[in-house]
Amino acid sequence: MANGPGFGGIAARTVAALVLVFATYNPERWSYFHWAVAPLRSGEPTAGPASLKFLLGLALLGGWAIFLNATRRSIGLGGALLVLAMSGGLVWLLIDFGVVSAGSARGISYVVLVCTALLLAVGMNWSHLSRKLSGQVDIDPTD
Repeated sequence: MANGPGFGGIAARTVAALVLVFATYNPERWSYFHWAVAPLRSGEPTAGPASLKFLLGLALLGGWAIFLNATRRSIGLGGALLVLAMSGGLVWLLIDFGVVSAGSARGISYVVLVCTALLLAVGMNWSHLSRKLSGQVDIDPTD
């Protein structure tokens, strides 16, 4: 049996979480939301075939389902709240040190998106990290 994913696997899961979050929405307007959803809400003409938007929307939805389910199973609600609290502390720290302005919606959006991706990455990686640190294997009782 393998010892887990190693640094490369952890990095790949983290990059996948970042891609999922930023492909769904980002402040630069290069996202699924701005391409497929926002024009529907504002009545603007949309670019691209609806079938492609539908398929990419399903792919994103599938990605979110995989990441959220893995996060729920590995760290649960308590762990997710702890990671979110740490993310809030990170936002506070970045504002205190002047890295991000509290009045910058764009800057805060980036920090929140990265924190969301980190929450998903922790959820995807936690079982592997926990097993390496403690030697115990996580088992979901609902399986």
